[in-house]
Amino acid sequence: MNHHRDKNPASNGIHPRWMTGLLVVALLALVSTLSGCLSRSPINKQTFAFNVPVPAASVGAAGNQVVGVRRLEIAPPFDGRALVYRTGENAYERDSYAEFLGSPAGELAASVGGLLLQDGCFSAVSSVGSALKPDVLVEVYISELYGDIRQPGKPAAVLAMQVVFTEAKNEMPGKVILQRSYSRRIPIKSTTPAALMEGWNQGMIEIFAQVASDFQNRRAQ
Repeated sequence: MNHHRDKNPASNGIHPRWMTGLLVVALLALVSTLSGCLSRSPINKQTFAFNVPVPAASVGAAGNQVVGVRRLEIAPPFDGRALVYRTGENAYERDSYAEFLGSPAGELAASVGGLLLQDGCFSAVSSVGSALKPDVLVEVYISELYGDIRQPGKPAAVLAMQVVFTEAKNEMPGKVILQRSYSRRIPIKSTTPAALMEGWNQGMIEIFAQVASDFQNRRAQ
C-alpha cells in the first residue's frame, strides 16, 4: 500500500493563516514606525543678526570728515551664513541650525559704519552709490569669526580683523593713514548661538573703540 506524503503547505510548521497574520503585523509595525518619524516636528533653524549697541560719542567735537566703508571681507571658512565653532586645534564645525539672517559681511559692514559714525571721528558715513563723497575710506578684513569650545566650561567668542584707513581720491584708496590688526576673545556664558552673538557684538564694540582711539591719535600726529 502506497502512502502519499501530505503536501499541505502547513506541513512546514507555519499555517498559511498564521503566515498572513504575521505579514499583516509586520506591515502595521512598519507603517507605525514611519508615521512616528514623519510626525515628529522638524528642528527649526534659528537666525541671528549683529546688534551692536550705539556707543556713546567721544568727548570733544566730532570730526568734519566723511568716511566710506569701501570693503569688508571675511576669510573662509567663516564667510558663510552658518555660525562656526572651533572644536579642536585644526577642527571647525558649522552649526546646521543657526545662521546669520543675511550675509555676515553685509551685516558687519553696516555695523562698522554705525560705530565709525558715533565714535567722534567722522561727521557722516558714505554708502555705495551715495551722493555724499568720502574723505576717508576704510577696509576691514576679518580673519577669525567663531565660537571657541575647545575647553569645556570655557567657551569664548573670537573675533580678529585688520582695519585699513586710506585717504580717498575720487572715491579710490590713496595714501594709507592707519593699518593695524585687532582681536578680541570674549568669554561667553554658554555655547548657544545667542550667547555667541552677544560675545561678537561686545567684541565689535571693544575693537572699534580702540580703532577710534588709534585713528584720532594718528590724525593728531
